[in-house]
This record gives sequence, structure tokens and C-alpha cells, in this order.
Amino acid sequence: MKITIDAEGAVLGRLASYAAKKALEGNEVVIVNSERAIITGSKKNIIEKYRILRKKGGHSQKGPRISRTPFRLLKRMIRGMLPDFRKGIGKKAFKKISCYNSIPEEFEKLEKIKIKSKNPVKFITLKELSERI
Repeated sequence: MKITIDAEGAVLGRLASYAAKKALEGNEVVIVNSERAIITGSKKNIIEKYRILRKKGGHSQKGPRISRTPFRLLKRMIRGMLPDFRKGIGKKAFKKISCYNSIPEEFEKLEKIKIKSKNPVKFITLKELSERI
């Protein structure tokens, strides 16, 4: 079964855990509008945290590398919610997840799931975060 999730206004952690759970159940998960997902908290603290993570990068030939594109940030967050993404069920589940920054034509007419959250006062969108790190 294919599940399409609209990430607009969804809190990133809740979205990631929901997508990981559905992928582990054996569903194909497609996330659209990933650049509009939000991270709650102080903008300054969130940006500083991700800048530190990007600087840690290590040797140029080795990882860990934190991408700047919003859909890759989201996919990495989902990867952290899976058991072991290198082997077994975690690897199978991770292959069933795909993320897009906008809505591709093939998913425009499909029904999308909205993950509801309260309107937080302090937040930053993934698009804004990726522009500032």
C-alpha cells in the first residue's frame, strides 16, 4: 500500500516517527512538501546545532555528512527512527521511503495524509534551515 504524506506544517520528529512506523509495517511512504516541515524551538539554537553537525563532517572522504537539501534532511531524520538501516528490516523499510521538496505531478491527485500539530510559537521550516546552514 502506498501512503502519501503532506509535510506542510508538520512537526519534523512526529512526521519522521510516523513515516518510519508505516515503512516498518511494509507500506511505501511518499512525503511531499518536505521543505515546509517545521522544527520547533528557538531558531538560533536550531541553526547553531546544525552548523556544528555540518562542521563535524570529518575527513572529506569519510562521513558523517549532513546535507543541506530539505528532503535529504528529512530522510536522514527518518533513518534515525529505523532500527538498523544497514541491514535487515531497517534497510527494507528505508528503501520504501521517498521524500520530495514539492508535489510531483504523479502525486498531485492522490489523497494526502496531514499530520496535525498545534501551532507552535517558535519554529523554523526545513527550507529556512537549509538556507542558513
